[in-house]
Amino acid sequence: MTETARPTDRADSHSDDLSRDDELVTGEAVALDVRPASVILRAAGSIIDTAAYVALYLLFVLAFFLGLAESTDAALTQALSIAALVFSLLIVPVLVETLTHGRSLGKLAIGARIVRDDGGAISLRHAFIRGLTGVLEIIMTLGGLAATTALLNGRSKRLGDLLAGTYSQHERVQRNKEVPRPLPEALVPWSQTVDIARLPDRLARRVAQYLRQSSHLTPLTRERLAQTLAAEVTPFVSPLPDAPAEFFLVGVAAVRRDREYTALLLERERLARLSPVLTGLPHGFPDR
Repeated sequence: MTETARPTDRADSHSDDLSRDDELVTGEAVALDVRPASVILRAAGSIIDTAAYVALYLLFVLAFFLGLAESTDAALTQALSIAALVFSLLIVPVLVETLTHGRSLGKLAIGARIVRDDGGAISLRHAFIRGLTGVLEIIMTLGGLAATTALLNGRSKRLGDLLAGTYSQHERVQRNKEVPRPLPEALVPWSQTVDIARLPDRLARRVAQYLRQSSHLTPLTRERLAQTLAAEVTPFVSPLPDAPAEFFLVGVAAVRRDREYTALLLERERLARLSPVLTGLPHGFPDR
């Protein structure tokens, strides 16, 4: 049993080490499940943004030539054209990212947002650095420099992100369509009196992963993993039910889930009862 568990432990520790490279840890030492946008998504968003800003520049040029082209000289025409180009390709992207806290038309389309490396909202300084370098790596090189740089780092950062200390965070997540397995009927009487201690986080993750993937395993592998996990969970459960190893794991997971949900509902009910006391004003105190 010990030899069977060792490869799983090594795989878990290896996956934990990989997840630490990309995870975001807050000041309270809480790891947040955030994902950087991929190179393909970033390229799609950049194409949309660039097309929108170039269209804005063409609108400025068209309006100028329709209105003032005949009454101005060549030098003024060239100066206004350069000003419109700088405004459309540099000032507008910087203002859009600053006012929307990292959003733009292309990022809304792909479900991403530009954030600092620590997960906070960007400021004018970050947006200006990104916009200034974007002219070089996106406009002048047709995105070649940005794509090359993004392919060489784990968070798909382009050159402007490396200089500004930002990255593109993918905020559009898939809806969880998994239905948790219910408590087996044979274990209902056992679930009323069982005492389940807190499982170690790694063991709880392995049990949850096994229950999600058990239907895709071969019968022999499924039974072997169930017996191995059941042996590790047994010291935390009392009394033990007379049930197969997989049913035992399903029962432990269902009881823990139901009891945690009940505890959350009880906490919400108690906070609702305390709300008038916490938010109310002293007698006779004016509500200003």
